[in-house]
Amino acid sequence: MRHEKRVTRTYHRELFGAIALYTLLLVAAIRFGRPMEEGVLRTLVLVSPMIGFGAAIWAIVRHLARVDEFIRKQLTENVALAAAITAGLTFTYGFLETAGYPKLSMFTVWCVLCGTFGIVQVIRKLTGK
Repeated sequence: MRHEKRVTRTYHRELFGAIALYTLLLVAAIRFGRPMEEGVLRTLVLVSPMIGFGAAIWAIVRHLARVDEFIRKQLTENVALAAAITAGLTFTYGFLETAGYPKLSMFTVWCVLCGTFGIVQVIRKLTGK
């Protein structure tokens, strides 16, 4: 139990640090990148938040390497379920767009994936599965 708490604290510190970096770079990219003239520098500034995104992935991978096999299996299953649900929802919405529904940004997919992952986590925890 002590190991789990230490691993979880480390994970939260790394993940929230990555999210803070992402947020800082996102604000800077919007503030400074959008008004820049088109070109390579503007493109680099606008995609700079991906550094924070990459750091978040790094934190998640490190967390998976630190936890035991059961937790790793549960997290992997939850990600797989969330990805499958997200694929179904976005595919369905693609058909709805052809019926006249508004086009959504690709950013929406990430929000749906994160939301479904959270819902899957909660449901599986509550049901004990």
